[in-house]
Order: sequence, then C-alpha cells, then structure tokens
Amino acid sequence: MRLAGAFDEAVTAGVQRQRTTPEILTDLLRAEAAHRHSASIRYRMSAAKLPVVKNIDAFVFEGTPVNEGLVRSLHAGSFLPAQRNIVLVGGTGTGKTHLAIARTASVVRAGARGRYFNTVDLITRLEEETRGAKPKTRS
Repeated sequence: MRLAGAFDEAVTAGVQRQRTTPEILTDLLRAEAAHRHSASIRYRMSAAKLPVVKNIDAFVFEGTPVNEGLVRSLHAGSFLPAQRNIVLVGGTGTGKTHLAIARTASVVRAGARGRYFNTVDLITRLEEETRGAKPKTRS
C-alpha cells in the first residue's frame, strides 16, 4: 500500500490503539517499504520474461538423473556471487524448463535480476547481435 493510501488507515488505527506519533510514522514507513519491495519484485519478475511461474517444490527428483543437491544450491542462488550463468542441458521431458523457471523466480524474489531464455530465442538473439542488427523482442 502506498504511503498516501495507508495514511488514513494508519492514523485512524494508531489513534484507536493510542499509539504515539513516532509509532504511527514508523507504521507508515514500513507500509511504504513493503510496497516498494513488492513492486520491485513484480518489476523484476516481469523483466525476467518467465513463460509461467514454477516452484522447485513441485519438481519430482525421484527417479531422475538430476542432482538434487546441486539444483537446490543453484535455486538458492549459490552462483550469484561469482556472477555465473547457468545452462541446463538434457533430453526432452527431463525438467530443464521447470528448473530454469523455478530457479529464476527464486533468485528474482530474493532480490537479484534474472532473465529466462529458451535455446531458440537465445541463439536468434545472439546471431542478430553478431550481425549488428537490433534483436527482436518477444512479448
């Protein structure tokens, strides 16, 4: 909730609860900070261009050759301090897309920026940049 929208509610509730002016102002500042934080996450999620939102908890590791420990470490953002990219390779139906989307969403929610590409779009973009053409963007 924006500060302007939260003002009447916070003041009314603060007066009813006999809160001090500094306490009411603190409540307003917390509301504004929470709003800015969630707006920032929404913006970064939009910029990440995820086709859908997936969660790692919905991925079934049992019976797959996927290294669960490594995937969970990447999901937590272990690659971020070294500023490394991640490329997932495997056959059709192995969960690459699910894991890439879940990992990207996780690190974006944690405050990082991320961008999802499928292979075809990434190659097209790289070829266009190599030729000096302006890359086409998909909505």
